[in-house]
Formats: sequence, C-alpha cells, structure tokens
Amino acid sequence: MNWINRNIENLLDDYIVPGKVFLLYGPRRVGKTAVLHKYIQEHFRNYFIGSGDDIQIRRILSSEDLIQITNSFHGYNGIFIDEAQRIPNIGWGLKLLVDNNPNLKIIVSGSSSFKLSKDTGEPLTGRSNTFKLFPVSISEIIKTHGRMHVIQNLNDFLIYGTYPETLSALNYNSKKRYLITLRNSYLFKDILELENIKNPDKLHDLLQMLAFQIGQEVSINELSISLKMAKQTVEHYLDLLQKSFIIIKVRAYSNNLRKEISKSHRYYFYDNGVRNAIINNFNPILQRNDIGMLWENFCFIERIKKQNYIDIFSKNYFWRTYDRQEIDLIEDRNGVLYGYEFKWNPRKICKVPKIFKETYPNSEFQCVTPDNFWEFVV
Repeated sequence: MNWINRNIENLLDDYIVPGKVFLLYGPRRVGKTAVLHKYIQEHFRNYFIGSGDDIQIRRILSSEDLIQITNSFHGYNGIFIDEAQRIPNIGWGLKLLVDNNPNLKIIVSGSSSFKLSKDTGEPLTGRSNTFKLFPVSISEIIKTHGRMHVIQNLNDFLIYGTYPETLSALNYNSKKRYLITLRNSYLFKDILELENIKNPDKLHDLLQMLAFQIGQEVSINELSISLKMAKQTVEHYLDLLQKSFIIIKVRAYSNNLRKEISKSHRYYFYDNGVRNAIINNFNPILQRNDIGMLWENFCFIERIKKQNYIDIFSKNYFWRTYDRQEIDLIEDRNGVLYGYEFKWNPRKICKVPKIFKETYPNSEFQCVTPDNFWEFVV
C-alpha cells in the first residue's frame, strides 16, 4: 500500500507557526515522525531534525542555558525534535528558543503525554499548539483508496487494526509479526523507562483482562484481586496506560436517575490489532466469539478519531441501568445527547431503550452496523 495521506497534513500550516511550539502527541508507531519528516522536507529550506535519544541534544535542551541553546540552533528556520519526552525539562529549553527566535518554527513529537505535557505545560503556556495523531483512520483510507477498499478489507481492519505498517504489510503473517513486535518491544516502552516499573508482566496481564471486557463495566476491585495487586497500583497502571495512548477510559452517563449506573467505567483500545496482539488471537472473523467486542472497539475508536480530526466537541460516555438497559456510546454535545449502539449483525433488533427516551426526550439515537457506519466514522 502506498503512502496514505493523513488528515493532519492539511492542517500543519495552521499549527506550525513562528512564535509557537507545535506538539504532536500520539501512540508509538502511528506515523508521527513520517508525517513530520515529509512536511519539513517539503516546507523548510534550512532545518534541523534531532531526537531525544541523542545525548547531546538532551544535554543542550535541558541545560536552560540561553547562550548554549540559541548558539546551538542558530541559523535554522525549522527545528524538529522527535522522542521529546526523553529530554528532562525540555519545556524551558523550548521556551528560550521561542522567546529569542521569533521567526523560528519548532516542532516536537512524543509518545508519552504524561511526561511531555508535564515538562512543557507551564513553560509553554500560550506558546504552543497541540495535536493528537491516531492510527490511520477509515476516513484517511477512503481518501486514498476509496470506499470499496474499506468494504473489501473491513474484516482485516477488525483483526489487524490500522497501524501504518500493518496496512502496508504484504501478508497476514507480516501483520502478525509486526503487531507481536509492537506488543513486546514498544507498547510499554515509555511506561517502563519513565516510571521505572520493573515488571511489565503485570501491565500485560492487566491489558489482557481489559481486552476481554470491551463493552463491559470494569471493576477495579476485581482487577486488584485477580492480579494480586493493590487497588491503588491498579488505578495507577490504568492511568499510565491511558497516558501512553494504549487505552481510553469512558465514564457512565447519569442525570441522577435512580436506575442509572453512575460510577462505572469502560475501557477501549486505540487499535484493534493491538488488542488482538494482547490476547494473541488473530483468528478470522468466522472463527471468533468476540466479534461484537471487535466491532464495538472499532466503531468507538474511529468515532474518537473523527471527533478529534474535524473538531466535534463532545463529552463521551456510555449509559446503563441496573436492569441492564444500555447504550454503548453517549455523546453530550452542548447539552444534547446523541446515543449510538454498535451491532455487527445489521438484522439484529436495535432500538432506543424506552426509559432513556422518556428521561431524555430531546436526545437522538442511532444503531451503527457495517451497513450504515460510513457517516458515523467518515
């Protein structure tokens, strides 16, 4: 598969401007570096590209030495620092560059929001633009290859996800090998390095339990007992996994109706392929008993991509009552509720729960199936 044009490519001119640092977040291996390299080579005459892996760059940008920093980067009109989360106190170094080089365009990328945002937050207040890049979206695939390509390969997207390298892999074995490598070598890299966690097995076991509970409420107490870990440790690990762009937490929606569940959470994965690598199951659709989970995770994350890329400002929830009436996704947009139920089988009965419609009469509801999901994700 050739280069897939990413939505962000059309936005970079607005984000990358003199006087501000452009911060690009996102999971590892989703194409952040490739997108930025392409943009820089097309738009800059005299640029510097470096990485937080470079000990000299780490030393210079963390020094907070104005003369050293400005002299080191003198003469460039564009600077790109990849893996920026590895540089201690990088925010202050970037602040010195921005404040003393008004025509300089600075680009920074990282795969760990908890480290990079912490180090850049205060120093770059009012001096930064941020964007989150996800695995390739269905809308991006359609723009490059058309809807028929998605129709023909939808089952593969549910099994192998949409990381750039899985989309370009020549066969299923290559896709599997890549996802297993991602799982073993890259998935926990930021957490293990930056949080000094010694035992990645517990992280894997935790994710494996979440992978079997997609679309279900997750009990911290049950996770704690099963993993033989303190409840506070489980909560800490869940927070780190979210900030490393591996999972997303969704809260229950409640307007204080007695029957509504209000304190539960559900978790989704940023990519179906990563989820299936965690449980080591790449069986085809017809051999699976978790197709409902795969479809729900796929629809949810594609919707999150759409919200981020076209600025749908929404608070996201699920809705459920104690007598098991539920809606998979609730979007609260300016006080109006939009409910979505995900059904792999388009012939399966799907209707809005009566109590939800009575409680929220101005709400809207849609069942999302493989027959009608285009508008929902594109």
